[in-house]
Amino acid sequence: MTPAKPATVRLYFDADVLGLAKLLCQERADFTYPGDPGAQIMKRQRPPCLITLPGTKDPDWIPRVAAEGWLIITRDRRIQEKLAEINAVRTHGAKMVNFASEDAGSTWGQLEVFMSRWREIEALIDEPGPFIYIASRTGKLRPIALTP
Repeated sequence: MTPAKPATVRLYFDADVLGLAKLLCQERADFTYPGDPGAQIMKRQRPPCLITLPGTKDPDWIPRVAAEGWLIITRDRRIQEKLAEINAVRTHGAKMVNFASEDAGSTWGQLEVFMSRWREIEALIDEPGPFIYIASRTGKLRPIALTP
């Protein structure tokens, strides 16, 4: 039997969307989440996530994930009011898509938003940061300002 090839992680799910992360990471070797033990998916071996605990604070994980070049998926209805998080994204060149709509209140709703916007989200993976986009089920991705 041929050993699995290493997977290249491209997308990181924050602990705020852990249910969605665990669901999607069963099918995608290029997705990860905090505490992910790694997995073999379709002959690709995803390594354990470098963020080992779901409770890791934003100032600790954002720089590490940004340094990897991973696109971040998170959920925060008040992202535009979180200046420390916005500053961390800007300072570290992070790339973030935020599910801020009422539609994303459950794992099922998050899955619906994610799949409805998947082509737009996927197009951002190779874009340089910093940026934050707001994703909803019904509208196109909307950028938010990173400057005060």
